[in-house]
Amino acid sequence: MFIFAAMKTVCVLLGTVSLAMGILGIFLPLLPTTPFLLLAAALYFRGSPRMYHWLLSHRRLGPYIRHFRENKALPLRAKVLSLTLMWGTMGYCILFLLPWLWLQVALALVAVGVTYHILSFRTLR
Repeated sequence: MFIFAAMKTVCVLLGTVSLAMGILGIFLPLLPTTPFLLLAAALYFRGSPRMYHWLLSHRRLGPYIRHFRENKALPLRAKVLSLTLMWGTMGYCILFLLPWLWLQVALALVAVGVTYHILSFRTLR
């Protein structure tokens, strides 16, 4: 019984960390939002049904999870905003901050990969 309760607690704690990372991902272009919110939902599902239902019914965060789970799609606004912020940040770093060509190329390849990943999902209108 103790192990079961401890696992539920661990799931809730990890879910909360994942939720915090997902919320940070809304504002930081290199940190993905949806995967962290999906992980938080999965962990809350195992650890606390109350937290799981709260997250799914949240006005701002719930739609990310529901749309992705139901449609495997991202809203157009989320795609445009994330790609714009990511390319703005990456472009600035590549052009003005990174002194080595190999690091500039590596960062550009990461940006291309993330762009491909985001664009590979269907778009919700």
